Amino acid sequence: MSRYEYGIDFDKIDAIDIHTHVEIDGCGHRSLDDELMAASEKYFKSGEERTPSIDAIADHYRARNMAAVVFTVDAASASGHPTNSVEEIAEGAARHNDVLIPFGSVDPWQGKAAVRRVHRLVDDYGVKGFKFHPSMQGFEPNDRQFYPLYEAITEAGVPALFHTGQTGIGAGLPGGHGIKLRYSDPMLLDDVAADFPDLTLIMAHPSVPWVDSQISIATHKANVFIDLSGWSPKYFPPQLVKAANSMLGGKVLFGSDFPVIQVDRWMKDFANLDIKPEVAPLIFKQNALRVLGIKH
Repeated sequence: MSRYEYGIDFDKIDAIDIHTHVEIDGCGHRSLDDELMAASEKYFKSGEERTPSIDAIADHYRARNMAAVVFTVDAASASGHPTNSVEEIAEGAARHNDVLIPFGSVDPWQGKAAVRRVHRLVDDYGVKGFKFHPSMQGFEPNDRQFYPLYEAITEAGVPALFHTGQTGIGAGLPGGHGIKLRYSDPMLLDDVAADFPDLTLIMAHPSVPWVDSQISIATHKANVFIDLSGWSPKYFPPQLVKAANSMLGGKVLFGSDFPVIQVDRWMKDFANLDIKPEVAPLIFKQNALRVLGIKH
């Protein structure tokens, strides 16, 4: 077992992608069952490139002089499909600690076992944050039975990243494969942010159809940030672009959702947005350094 420690030269890299998926482990086990994976590939128009190894992901970002936060989602209780190995991701990031930053994931329905796993992933593997996907994991984030998880993450001093808004997982399937969008309403996270003011929360993706709520929460709560992953920038809601250029310039983070959204495509489309030159460096790196606790 290798415990992760930063080996990234943060002064020299150009950007930090805060939202990158590792969807397969060394045993070939994928993060989603076959039906969900096929539907997701159709939704995002991705294919074989959808499941690169962690070594390939490291090479991809190294070639672009970027660092990337890598993770999977443990939704075993809700989906019945065991996740790919979270520990293997942390160990892979430790091998590639010049470009990769590991986030952990725990199944919120595992109760005290999930809390213990938070501590183990931080203490033994050195993960630098945690990823949740309320719709996939089938839970309401503001349900107080899950508050011990947030207490543990707060104690660890690392951020929690929550999927918000629409999801491509289950899209186009009957009943969306049982996945419920309402669990990813960002207003549920407003409660968490208020009750855990020392916990840094990241709302992943433009929160369609709740973008106005998302902007309000990030404006109101000092401990809440937004990542811009999961959508090509050319489809960003205009009010989110306007907010990023003004009152949320210090609260918005570059994220691609790689490999479902290719980094090069995201960057090309972002370049066509009318983003102020003084705001772009904040989005690409400086805000992430704050969120990760590297610089204040």
